[in-house]
Amino acid sequence: MLRRALPARPEARRILLGTLLSAVGRGLTLPFLFIYLTDVRGLSDNQAGLVIGWFGAVTLALSPLGGTLIDRFGARRVVLPCLAVEALGTASLGLVHSVGTAFAVSTLIAVGGSALWSGQSTILASLTDEGERQRVFGLQFALLNLGIGVGGLISGAVVDVARPVTFQAIYLLDAASYLTPGLILLTLPHVGHRLVQARAAGAARASGGYLTVLRDRPFRRLVLFGLVLTTCGYAQIEVGFTAYSVRVVEVTPRVVAWALACNTVMIVLSQLLVIRRMEGRSRTGALAAVGGVFATAWLVLGAAGVIGTGNALLAALGVVACSAIFGFGETMLSPVMPALTNALATDELRGRYNAMSSMIFGISGIIGPVTAGPLLGAAHGKVWVAFVVGGCLIASVLALSLRRLLTPAQDGRATPVAVPDPQPVAA
Repeated sequence: MLRRALPARPEARRILLGTLLSAVGRGLTLPFLFIYLTDVRGLSDNQAGLVIGWFGAVTLALSPLGGTLIDRFGARRVVLPCLAVEALGTASLGLVHSVGTAFAVSTLIAVGGSALWSGQSTILASLTDEGERQRVFGLQFALLNLGIGVGGLISGAVVDVARPVTFQAIYLLDAASYLTPGLILLTLPHVGHRLVQARAAGAARASGGYLTVLRDRPFRRLVLFGLVLTTCGYAQIEVGFTAYSVRVVEVTPRVVAWALACNTVMIVLSQLLVIRRMEGRSRTGALAAVGGVFATAWLVLGAAGVIGTGNALLAALGVVACSAIFGFGETMLSPVMPALTNALATDELRGRYNAMSSMIFGISGIIGPVTAGPLLGAAHGKVWVAFVVGGCLIASVLALSLRRLLTPAQDGRATPVAVPDPQPVAA
């Protein structure tokens, strides 16, 4: 299955290798930024939260500019500087000593990361054809989670709040990991250039920009689906899932950590099988199924909340099962969403399409945590469960409504080969 999922072009395989190596570095630092800022550098919880929130806001604000630059100059000229800036910013985290420096470093990292995902997606799309693109994006997601999981295991055994040097070491390693995709890209001089050659000024203006992207009715529907699903799905993991598990189900943080580990294991083990099973099937049907799977995961968590301390073991298993079921839904979403985005995109605007798609997660990342707090405080978390389950089911309906706006090829459905009618024989 792995051999089947690998892209045909060796350049694309090397890009995926860079994704894996950089993900290991990301996993070293991903779980510990809040702890580092508060317990090591002395920032208050509110100050650390503002710093992390500022990072998300700056990334979201700069993402549209990144898409424009990718279309105008090529992904290569955008990704390479962004990787260098990201590496510099991540290394500088080890030097943070005040709120001001934390905001400055956070800004630097956000500038570097604002165009990375859309740029790398554009490069990968340019190196794959429509038939293999869905498999490749799914494999990319599996490698990303594998790398983050490995990095998290390593850093968990190394970091110590009593020794700030351990945090400085993992931030330096993370910075070095950001340079590896850049070095790989430098060895591929013909990869990542502008997809469409410069044309006359009038023709260039005719190709349009974000207004043209927003006029694409199928893509608008896809963006709406993504906003609803991620607001009630991904964006609830860090705040809603964790807070409900600890405060309502009353499990320990260790159980939450095991649940998140099971999420990663589920993705790594099942992604290749899911990719194979989804070939030739409707992409909109798969997206609708994702909404159903996410809703099921939240219902399981809600049931664990009802059980509560009455049966601590069963409640803990419910929390772990929720995270594992959610991970299975992610394996269906990860190959389809970028593949459908790039099926709708044109080469002239591919960078903007990918930037808009990545902005979905940024916007929902702001809406989700803001809504989770008040909803968790109402009716012992039952209102929050109803909100996220209902939102996921609404996303499923939106996905099904998208099918009639797509061609069979865009929807990924296998179409039978047409057999030509026999021609009448001339008299």
